[in-house]
Amino acid sequence: MAAGLEFAQWYPGRRRRLVASLLVMCGDRELAAEAADEAFARTLQAWDRVSAMQSPDGWTYRVAVNIARRVERRRAIERRLWPRLVSASDVVPAPAGEVWDLVRSLPMRQRTAVVLRYVGDLREDDIASVMGVTRGTVAATLANARRALATILDDIEVEEP
Repeated sequence: MAAGLEFAQWYPGRRRRLVASLLVMCGDRELAAEAADEAFARTLQAWDRVSAMQSPDGWTYRVAVNIARRVERRRAIERRLWPRLVSASDVVPAPAGEVWDLVRSLPMRQRTAVVLRYVGDLREDDIASVMGVTRGTVAATLANARRALATILDDIEVEEP
């Protein structure tokens, strides 16, 4: 394959076939697509070197297969070790109910702050660190989220039993 071949010309005809190959190999559509996308990202990153190879397709397939195998190996280890590491009492159920449906309607920043505060039980300083903002921004974001939720709840008509 000519070294001058542009990645944009090379890529389109190959993704579909690589994803199909990985799907047959691992049986997981999501993993196949993710491994293919990661392999093509790495190929693009190293395109000057890869395009000069005898088989850029072969290099890309090798990367994709290695990614998929690594993920499958990690999943197998997790399946084997997880029951030993976590007891049923350690598992925290995901919050359920209509209130959390409302929280999902908030903008991402507010939703993140609310989840970290009320589900993760983190302090404002810790939330600020996680979100990469100041403590004051977290306090304001939580206040805005509570205000938005109060407005939404005020607008909802509750049927009396």
